[in-house]
Formats: sequence, C-alpha cells, structure tokens
Amino acid sequence: MHLPRVLVIQNTPRGGPRRLSDWLIADGLSLDVVEAYDGGLLPDTLEHDGLVVLGGGFMPDDDGRAPWLPKARALVEQALEQGRPMLGICLGGQLLAHVSGGKVLADAGTPEQGSTPISLRAEASDDALFRDLPGVVNAIEHHVDAVTALPPDAIWLASTERCPYQAFRVGDVAWGVQFHPEAAADRILEWDAEELRRQGFDRQHLYEQALVDEPRSAEHWRAVARGFADTVARQH
Repeated sequence: MHLPRVLVIQNTPRGGPRRLSDWLIADGLSLDVVEAYDGGLLPDTLEHDGLVVLGGGFMPDDDGRAPWLPKARALVEQALEQGRPMLGICLGGQLLAHVSGGKVLADAGTPEQGSTPISLRAEASDDALFRDLPGVVNAIEHHVDAVTALPPDAIWLASTERCPYQAFRVGDVAWGVQFHPEAAADRILEWDAEELRRQGFDRQHLYEQALVDEPRSAEHWRAVARGFADTVARQH
C-alpha cells in the first residue's frame, strides 16, 4: 500500500516547507515539492491525496510576477471540488480565500513580523487541526498583505489584534493560515533588516523573542501538522 501523497507548491527560493516537511513525512505522508518559482512544472490536474501551498511575496492573482499562479489557483479549486485536504500558508491561505470568494488586500497597513500571539476562536474547539491547542498560541508572522474578508460560509478559527483572519477553514478539509507554522526562529535572520526597520521592527529583537517562544510553539504546530497528516490519511 503506497503512502498518501501530498503536492507542495513552493513560491519563493527561501519559502520552503522546512520543519513542516519533516513532520508530515514522520506522520506517514509522501511529499512532492514543486519549486514553481524556479520553473518547476505544476500538474494540470490534482492526482495527489492532499495539497500544501506555501508563502511568497505575491498577491493571489499576481500572474505577471508569478506566472504559475493560474495553475496553482486551478489546483486549489480542484482540491476543494474533490474534497482533498489542503493547507495554505500565508500566500497559500490568501490563495484559498481568493479562490473561494474572499478578499485579499495588498499592503493592508498593519504588517506583522516575528513571533506573535494567535487567539483561537470558539469555532476552533472542534476543528480537526486546531482543537487541541490552548486559547493563545505563538506563531511566526511575516506579511503586509492580508485577507480582509473571508469566503462565504468559511469557518473563522483564529485572529490577532492587527490581522483578524489568521486561520479559517473552507468546507471540511481546506485550511488557510496567515502565519508560518513551518518557520522556526532562525528564519527571521534571513529577513531584510532594513525593511523591517522601516516597518518599526528590530530583527535581532524579533529573533530573540521567537527563540523564547519556540519550544512551546513548536509543540503546537507539530500537533497541527499531525492533524493535517491524519486528515490526509483518512481521505486516502
């Protein structure tokens, strides 16, 4: 019996699946990572058992700068139509919102950077990915664009002060998150320090705070990854 296979769409050179890859493989999934930014060809049809769309500094319809996005959107649509589990991270979550009838705003005016407290809503209590988390969890944020309206009938799962729509679910098995569960503290050291300074953040401070938060937050996102892997396995 073959392992459940998940297609992973990588949109930027540094925006890989990182620890999420290790977690999902440990939980029994086989990953096919397509480096779409570097000419990796996305399939026309989704033959995989699940889909993960990673982050990147594009809008969901920024086809001029990211010419693979039309095909990525089509794959998200197929995942929704076929009931295949999907996890969209940052751009990936925005892509899910966009495809499903939500709204995404470029440079929404409230950038979030570094380890940030995420507040879970009551709707998360019976969600397959988020139900075992405490009421507030920390995650790495790195965005200026944001979902500004959820898709119709989406389930709103988590929020922050600056960006309300931090996690949501469309249907039963498609999730979008604004934050980066795949990113550990060391990812922050790869960010542009000058750009962060212009936004009012100090990179070293962000890194040090993320290190403090990481032991607990890693446990939480490990549990979420396990929930996603279990969902893929059940649908397989």
